[in-house]
Amino acid sequence: MMQQYLRLKAEAGSHLLFYRMGDFYEMFYEDAERGARLLNLTLTKRGTSNGAPIPMAGVPHHSMEGYLARLVAMGESVAICEQIGDPATTKGPVERKIVRIVTPGTLTDDALLPAKADRVIAAVWAVRVRREERAGLAWMNLANGQFNVCECGPAMLDTELSRLDPAELVCAESARPAARDGMAISAIPDWHFETDGARAVLQQHFGIDSLTSFGLDDVPVATCAAGALLRYVSRTQAQSLSHVQSLRVDQPGEYVVLDPATRRNLELTETIAGETSPTLFSTLDHCQTPMGSRLLRRWLHHPLRDNEPAMARQNMISALVSAPPGASALDAQPPLEALRITLDRYPDIERIATRIALRSVRPRELASLRDALALLPELSRQLTADFGNEPQLTQYAQTLSLDPALADLLHRSIDSEPALLIREGGVIATGYDEELDELRRLASDNGEFLVQLEARERENTGIPTLKVEYNRVHGFYIEVSRAQADKVPPEYRRRQTLKNAERFITPELKAWEDKVLSAKDRSLTREKWLFERLLDELAEQARALSRCATALAEIDALAALACHALQNDWTAPDLAEPGTLRVEAGRHPVVEHTIEQFTPNDCELGPQRRMLLITGPNMGGKSTYMRQVALIALLARVGSFVPAQSASIGRLDRIFTRIGAADDLAGGRSTFMMEMTEASSILAASTPQSLVLMDEIGRGTSTYDGLALAWAIAYRLLTHNQALTLFATHYFEITRLPTESPAAANVHLAAAESSSGIVFLHEVRPGPASRSYGIQVAQRAGIPQAVIRHAARELARLEASGAPTPQLDLFAAAAAKGDGDASAGNHDAASGVHSAPDSLQEIAEAPPSGAIRLMEDLAALDPDQLTPRDALDALYRLRNDYLDLG
Repeated sequence: MMQQYLRLKAEAGSHLLFYRMGDFYEMFYEDAERGARLLNLTLTKRGTSNGAPIPMAGVPHHSMEGYLARLVAMGESVAICEQIGDPATTKGPVERKIVRIVTPGTLTDDALLPAKADRVIAAVWAVRVRREERAGLAWMNLANGQFNVCECGPAMLDTELSRLDPAELVCAESARPAARDGMAISAIPDWHFETDGARAVLQQHFGIDSLTSFGLDDVPVATCAAGALLRYVSRTQAQSLSHVQSLRVDQPGEYVVLDPATRRNLELTETIAGETSPTLFSTLDHCQTPMGSRLLRRWLHHPLRDNEPAMARQNMISALVSAPPGASALDAQPPLEALRITLDRYPDIERIATRIALRSVRPRELASLRDALALLPELSRQLTADFGNEPQLTQYAQTLSLDPALADLLHRSIDSEPALLIREGGVIATGYDEELDELRRLASDNGEFLVQLEARERENTGIPTLKVEYNRVHGFYIEVSRAQADKVPPEYRRRQTLKNAERFITPELKAWEDKVLSAKDRSLTREKWLFERLLDELAEQARALSRCATALAEIDALAALACHALQNDWTAPDLAEPGTLRVEAGRHPVVEHTIEQFTPNDCELGPQRRMLLITGPNMGGKSTYMRQVALIALLARVGSFVPAQSASIGRLDRIFTRIGAADDLAGGRSTFMMEMTEASSILAASTPQSLVLMDEIGRGTSTYDGLALAWAIAYRLLTHNQALTLFATHYFEITRLPTESPAAANVHLAAAESSSGIVFLHEVRPGPASRSYGIQVAQRAGIPQAVIRHAARELARLEASGAPTPQLDLFAAAAAKGDGDASAGNHDAASGVHSAPDSLQEIAEAPPSGAIRLMEDLAALDPDQLTPRDALDALYRLRNDYLDLG
């Protein structure tokens, strides 16, 4: 037994091996110690190896899925070893085999999968192609057969992985990436990514001689990743993946790019704190089926760049929202509500179809599929009758029209209430197979035969006390009292002698006993065989079932968006040309449900107005306003209605956010370093078609450093990147930027003071804010009154002095020695004359010491106390002093 175990353990490698022994899955040696620690199992001993006891731990077979779920959640992989031999005919250990390997990215069992989220497995391969580094990415959703690839530059790899959020990443042993939260890493030999071998694996799986039809000629690096991934997943399932029927190439310009920081800050499917609610997805998820919820989730992470596919979804939502009552509406319900009531009756056909293809489907899932297929004609009639004016919805109705023979097959073959597992019996319906029906009758209904046999033998033998009985030890027998034993016929064979009776068996009773006692085993065997044949027939319809499931998911996701739009007064946005973003009376789609009354606000950005400088108090709503604009833009690109009175959203290539404070201490990056890293990415990648949200940039360093950086970053976005930008800041000096560039405009979040303290109006108004209200906000936060009074006095002193305490530059002296012609102004090399800077932007770019001195001198002047002559003298003095700063 242990020799067999060790052979299978060598095959399983680093995976935990669940080794089936009777009613338990056992683990031995290091696996037992590791499994006991992870699952809190009792560690026992059994047998010895080299004189030392062998550690052993196990889990009951009937509760194995619960333990698997816990292990997979920890990022572990488990090889499942089952008995495939027949114990009755096997000498020595029963033959065993690893039937599948369960890894975090290859789950298909319903009990192990989250109902409303995908579990994706991805493979990555990076190589230099024509002097350029390229990263190939392939990913598969095994639960529905989706298989995709794309290529990108190494700098975009992190963004692509955040889009896919794989549960498991397959990589080459020589290029193992750093671990990421929630993602298991599986390293495989480098040769699995070799070009010829990868292409051969793909060609063999799809049964084709060329991959050109899939468009893989233009993505050779991604093709290598796809071949390696298909090889890896096929090995885990120990069979061909017949439900993976196609391979799709994602084009670079297909989706609006959202980097990891943007997905986190916009809280699409997970809050910043890591919770699943309240998020945009949890707010919009009115789906009636799990497959609809998963599709809606994918849509939110993949907003569309092109107008045409987004407009197609919007048109279908419009048709669902505005459909007049039709003939098929249930109980006079509005058509949309009647449609959702029908959808609520469907199971997860998408995953059932996959498990049919993988031959792991359970009887009760087939029963639910049988009931669902009976409902499809009704749903098709609803789509045609109530929404026939929308061609795509009518097309869905055609996709739902499956072969009636499929529904008939399931109706005839599956019992009305089947057992949970096929090994329990009671799965195949009565009347489907005559031989099975006969075996069941023999196994369950033997009383009549025994009564008839007893009556007949009493009459034939003349023994009125003769009895036909049964026990587990001796089986069936005829019992006669000792006094009547001399009357038994010669064909009776003695089976047992008791004190007062003799027990006999006859050839007829023996033959019947053999038939009855084996009937149950034979009926289970027959039922398993019939179930396998049924799966063979259903597998031929797996592709049609998958298409049907896709149509149902899309209908459900669209109906959910339509339902939310109808209930919350959302409107259809115009999908305009690039460089345009206009929102009238917009609302935050999540926050409006968490407060009693939400204040709508407008936003207008375009070619002539590319940046809004947003000022106002903390807690005034600046971040909410910025996020709501980004979410409205994202929803429009998804194809959804939006929470606004009206909106016009142009094509976008990327959405960037730089919001909030965070650090990466483990990676050696401070809060300010993280802030600058994100700002650097935005400056490097944003274009005139990008939407940029920047909140409080530069606040992580000294006042003048931060001001200079904030000014320079805003100026760069406005003049070079020309992105549509919402720029929130507490540096009031930056509000002068619109005087230099008419493409910038000031707005502020209004607030007012009352007798009870500050009142946030949450209303966006033109112009800059008049003050920050920082002390008032601190007071509302519960800061002690003594601290508030002290802060107020200190604020008055600082305002009277005109500037905060200067921040010294530690490197100023070294810079002066190394660069003698550095100055706060511009230097004319030909004339040797320094010219004063003509904007605050140039001042911000000057060495900090020069900017500080100039601002101190300006703050010391009181214009109301100067005569014209004094003012002219002061101007000359400042000019001369400033020219000497270098």
